[in-house]
Amino acid sequence: MELIDQHTKRIMEGCKERAADAGLRFGKETLEYMVTNTDLLELSPKNMIPTLYDYWFQDIEVLHGKGEYEYYPNNPYETVINTRPAISFYNNENPDWMNVMIFYHVIAHIDFFQNNKFFEQTWDYDFKEKALTEKRIISKLRSQKGRVVDYLIEFSRGIDNLVGYFNELTEKEETDLFKLPEQVDFYFNHFLQSKPSMEMQMYLKEIERYNGIQGTNNKSKEEIFFADVIEKNPEFEEMLNKHKKEQQQNKKMDLIQYIAEESGFINKEENLWMKTVLGIIRDTAIYFSPQIRTKIMNEGWASYWHEKLFLQDDRIRGNEVAFAKVNARVTSLSKVGLNPYAIGWRLFMHIEDMANKGKYSNDYRRLNSIDKRDEYNSKAGKGLDFIFKVRENYCDQTFLNTFIDQEFVDKHKLMVVGQRINPSKNRKEYYVKSRKMKDYKNMIIDSLYHPPYVKFTTKSDGTLYLNHKFEEKELYRDYIANTMIGLEYLWGSKVQLETMELDWEKMNKETDSKSPDDIATINPLFRKVLYTVENKQVKKEVL
Repeated sequence: MELIDQHTKRIMEGCKERAADAGLRFGKETLEYMVTNTDLLELSPKNMIPTLYDYWFQDIEVLHGKGEYEYYPNNPYETVINTRPAISFYNNENPDWMNVMIFYHVIAHIDFFQNNKFFEQTWDYDFKEKALTEKRIISKLRSQKGRVVDYLIEFSRGIDNLVGYFNELTEKEETDLFKLPEQVDFYFNHFLQSKPSMEMQMYLKEIERYNGIQGTNNKSKEEIFFADVIEKNPEFEEMLNKHKKEQQQNKKMDLIQYIAEESGFINKEENLWMKTVLGIIRDTAIYFSPQIRTKIMNEGWASYWHEKLFLQDDRIRGNEVAFAKVNARVTSLSKVGLNPYAIGWRLFMHIEDMANKGKYSNDYRRLNSIDKRDEYNSKAGKGLDFIFKVRENYCDQTFLNTFIDQEFVDKHKLMVVGQRINPSKNRKEYYVKSRKMKDYKNMIIDSLYHPPYVKFTTKSDGTLYLNHKFEEKELYRDYIANTMIGLEYLWGSKVQLETMELDWEKMNKETDSKSPDDIATINPLFRKVLYTVENKQVKKEVL
C-alpha cells in the first residue's frame, strides 16, 4: 500500500476543483492510496480502517476472503473512509480515465460524510487516530490480562447493534442548540420557575441582571452572578446537585452502557478496566452506524455526481463508451434484489426533475388527472438546491419513505417480485406480485438495516431482564444462545430474554393438505418464549 503517484494526484486535484465548482463541499486535504487486491482483503475485515483494534475474527475473515478470491477474482474500484483527512483506496490497475470517474465518486462520498446530519457526531474528531489509540490500549490490556480481553470484545460485539446511536445524535443537537452553562440553565429554567412567589417581572429582571454583568480577568460572568444568587438562596447548590443526579439517572442508556454502569461483575474493583473495552466497542459501533443507515443515499449521491461530472470533464474524451459500460454495471437495476447504487442514483435524479418542475407543491398535489400531472411544469428550476438539502437532512429510511412515489415506480418499471411453487414443473418460480408504489416502498424499506428494539431492566433478584419489542421479525435463533452466555458473563448473574418466535407446530398443522397457492396466503403464527441463561446453560420455555 502506497500513496498515489504525482501524475494521479494531479488528476485527483483537478477533479476536486471541478467538484467544488459544481457545489460539493469537502475538506481540501485528502489522502489517496494505491492498493493491491491482497491489501483490500486484509483491510476489509477492519471496515477499511487500518488502525482499528486487532481481533481474532478479522484473521479468519482475511483467510476466507483470500480463499474466495482464488475462485472468484474481482477488482474493487475504490473504498473511502470518513476520517480527517478523508482516506481513499484505489486498485493499482485502474487506467487514468477510470480514475477520473472513481475520483468523482469518492469526492461525492466525502461531501456526503462531511455534510449529512447523520454523520454529525463524527465531525469533531479523526476516527483513524482515535482508533489507533484504542488499538494500543487493547493491545496493552491483552498483554496484561490475556485471553479475557478477546472474550470481552466478542461478547460486547454480540450486542453492539443495540447501541443508542440516535441518543448520541440527539444529545449533540441539544448541545449545539442550547449552549447555556449548566448552572444558568438550571437557575432560569428550573430553580426560579419552581418558586411559587416568582412573578414574570421579577423573572425578566433576573435575565436583565445576568445579561448586564461583565466578566473580569479574575472572575467569569457566571461566578459573579452566582455568588449573589447563592448568598440570597443558600439552598441553590444543593438543589443543583440533586438536579444533576436526576439528569444522570434519567439519561437514556443503551445495553452496553447499562451493563458497564450496573453490572456487579464489571464494577468489582479488579474488573473496572473492562469498562474501557466495552466503551471502545460501543464507540466503534456508533461511528459506523450512520454509514449503515445511509447506504442507499450515499451510493446514490456518489453515482449521481460521478456521472454528472465525468461527462462534463474534457480530460476523458474518447472514453465515453468504456465509461458507459462500467457505469451500467455499477448502476443497473436488479429485477430481483436491491442495488443501492441504482435505486439511490435514479431517485436523486427523479427528485431533481420533480423539484425543477415544481412538483413538490400543493398545486401539483391537488391534481387528480394523470395527464395533467404528467404535463405539469411550473419551471421552478430549483432541483439542484433541493437535492443538496435532501443530502444534508435525510437518511435511507426518510429518503425512501418521502420520495418514492408512483411516478418513480412507473418510470423505471419497478416491481415487487414473489416466489411460488409451480406444481406442474415441480420447481419454484418468480412472478410479478405488485407494481404499486406502496408495496414497492414497503419492500425496499423492509430491507433496510433495522436492529431489534430491546428494553432492559434489573429484577429484584438481580436478573438482567431483556424484553424484545416484536416487530413481525424474530431474532436470529442461531445467535441467541451464544449471545446470552456472553451477556451472563458481562452481567455476572442470570439473564433472561423475552421474545416471539414462529410456532412451527401450528404452522405445520395449518399447511397440512393445502395447495401451494393456499399455503402462500397463510399468515405466520408466532408464540411468546422466554430464554434463560444461568451457569452457561441456556433454557427456553413457552409463555
